Amino acid sequence: MVNEQNNAALAAPGRPVVVIGAGPVGLAAAAHLAERGVDFLVLESGPGVAAAIEEWRHVKLFSPWRYDIDSAARRLLQQAGWVEPELGKLPTGGDLIDSYLEPLTKTPQLNDRIRYNAQVVAVTRVGFDRVRTAGRDQAPFLIRLADGSEILAAALIDAAGTWRRPNVLGGSGIPARGEADVAESIAHALPDVLGRDRDRYAGRRTAVVGAGHSAATTLLDLGALAEEVPGTEIVWVVRGTDQARTYGGGEADELPARGALGSRLKKLVQSGQVELVGSFRIEAVSRTADGRVELAAGERRVVADTVVNSTGFRPDHDMVGELRLDLDSIMGSTRALAPLIDPNQHSCGTVPPHGVDELAHPEPGYYAVGAKSYGRAPTFLLATGYEQARSVVAALAGDWAAARDVQLDLPETGVCSSNLAYGDAGDETAGGCCGPAPQAVEITAPAGRGLATGISGGLLTVIDDKPASQSGCCG
Repeated sequence: MVNEQNNAALAAPGRPVVVIGAGPVGLAAAAHLAERGVDFLVLESGPGVAAAIEEWRHVKLFSPWRYDIDSAARRLLQQAGWVEPELGKLPTGGDLIDSYLEPLTKTPQLNDRIRYNAQVVAVTRVGFDRVRTAGRDQAPFLIRLADGSEILAAALIDAAGTWRRPNVLGGSGIPARGEADVAESIAHALPDVLGRDRDRYAGRRTAVVGAGHSAATTLLDLGALAEEVPGTEIVWVVRGTDQARTYGGGEADELPARGALGSRLKKLVQSGQVELVGSFRIEAVSRTADGRVELAAGERRVVADTVVNSTGFRPDHDMVGELRLDLDSIMGSTRALAPLIDPNQHSCGTVPPHGVDELAHPEPGYYAVGAKSYGRAPTFLLATGYEQARSVVAALAGDWAAARDVQLDLPETGVCSSNLAYGDAGDETAGGCCGPAPQAVEITAPAGRGLATGISGGLLTVIDDKPASQSGCCG
């Protein structure tokens, strides 16, 4: 457990608690800090709020609005006269920014506490490298930004996420041979195929690599584009042989939008509109004589104009390399959290409630929350991140009873990723061909832990390409 005496002093007056990232979880932490009267500063690397989500603003979440809003953020917004969105509707990433996060940044409590274009490049303790111990926990954190400026902080809540650190195409965890040489032909996950990025894909051949819901979303968009533009070709490259986890529950899925996604993708593959290439572990990537990209797996080849990398993400721990972190060697999360989120054992909906104790490192006052806290595990949920933020802030404020009263209530199968909703799956009451509306079920909490009343929100977490037997709810 966290040393309460050391941790309680971290939020003492004089220096702020710094939050890295102005996405949903980072701003939730800021809202809870504001409610508790703790001085804070939010650092966002992008030019505006939730810069990562801005890149996939065209994508719809699985979960309706009622599960996508943090409790403290809601209270601050309501004080400012905010008009709540229709709670049964599914928001896009753009809706999340425009109707929720942007108004939250304009509340009096947060308005002057966010710095944009403030990219954190390194964090340490003033006067201490990782080796020195005596007096370490009394030294403030030193945060260096890309522009060379530095900030001193009493504590650090790292909600930087993982969007800027995609996994590689190489099938063994390291870049495929030649992958860096064709980087300009490799697109980030969730391109706006039908909008901003249309010209890159229309009438061309695209290879989508990955077996998660982000891959499925892109494949469906490409399928829609192919109906409009002749010559648009689609190939789906996966490492496994069974795509059941990507197709999901279909008509029986608890979440209508997710069920519709899988059903429509399966039909595209069966119709031949999407060419499925399975058991393909990419070993090399090269440029062809006519300027296209060739993916190689043994003697097999896939050639395309553009490759969309939908293989998932990993956390960036380099910037906090001088802090004392206790990271699980497999997941890249804290050692205490790893067994609770292991996708080999847990689906999104069976992750037990967890908070400050599971998120603590040997470095007092440093906490990673949100997607980054999960390392490489693809089972992160927005509601889980909100509860992490609430628990950590309560601890920093010295309210340990609240910090350890961690509560969470999730759907049985969970919601790992976001996608476009299709057909009649546009609200939480949709049924019929898209399956029944989601039903909440209780999860047995560890001793001393309670359960809350809200279902999780479905913020984007791209699923890494793992065997179906290890997929949990994420397919």
